[in-house]
Amino acid sequence: MQLSIIIPAWNAEKTLETCLRSVFAQTISDFEVLVINDGSSDRTEDILRDWHSHCPDRLFFETVENGGQGRARNLALEKAGGEYIGFVDSDDWIEPDMYEKLIAASRENDADLVLCEVTAHFPDGSTDQERIYRPDRPMAAAGFANNKLFRRELLDGVRFAEEKLWYEDLEFTAVAIHRAKKIAHLDESLYHYRRGLPSTMNNRNAEKNLDLLTVMQHLEDELLPDAKDDFDFLVLNHVLLDAMNRVQAMDTPGKRDVLWMMRTWVHEKIPNLSACPSFRQESRNRRIIMRLHYLGLSDLAALILKAK
Repeated sequence: MQLSIIIPAWNAEKTLETCLRSVFAQTISDFEVLVINDGSSDRTEDILRDWHSHCPDRLFFETVENGGQGRARNLALEKAGGEYIGFVDSDDWIEPDMYEKLIAASRENDADLVLCEVTAHFPDGSTDQERIYRPDRPMAAAGFANNKLFRRELLDGVRFAEEKLWYEDLEFTAVAIHRAKKIAHLDESLYHYRRGLPSTMNNRNAEKNLDLLTVMQHLEDELLPDAKDDFDFLVLNHVLLDAMNRVQAMDTPGKRDVLWMMRTWVHEKIPNLSACPSFRQESRNRRIIMRLHYLGLSDLAALILKAK
């Protein structure tokens, strides 16, 4: 088996058909699709039964009690038989030649991890092609599992967190990138995902963002002491910048305490921001926002971002 495509699905009746059509339209034929129905209460299982009746040798699904996306993916990983592993979310879709191109790039470059660019789609019909890859900083591609192809051996011992944590993609992909001997990149947008729909990243639960600190502690155990610069990069970009921007923008009780806890944690890991090599490598604008959060001036950081 050349490829295993893993899809976690939870209450996905509105988008699952589009997702599956794009997956089964792939220009390669030697692949299996493993779907974990994570305790859905809508028609997700009915849709999967119908698809399985037409593709009994290619589509395999299992319905389990709701345990979160991380556990669902791990269940499928244990059953996957492909030389390569890919992930697709049930509300997304992919280009027909995505996996043909990613597998070819892996073979041509002897790479055990290959990634492509992605396109975000908004409810108003607009799109944004997002740049994920930085050749000078492979760890910048951490945080999103679905635009990547993993050689099976790379994932030996690598699994998603199962505590229903947010940011489980960050931990999984950062560990894979750290362990990869060679990474290849396709400068093409082959993966499509929806933004603006209800998700873990756009709700008012400020306290849940503290899951990121748990994930970062796991990554500290994985990356230190050998990859201190990569760890600092993740701290700066995912905690000090992205997460604190997100929490600051929320209109919800408790956000001040969450910001304080994040800032205190960053001070512990990076006690001297100006002396941090990873900080000095960031652009001027990003350094400004990072420093304001570091100094406890998140209100000012938000004003600057709003003005821009």
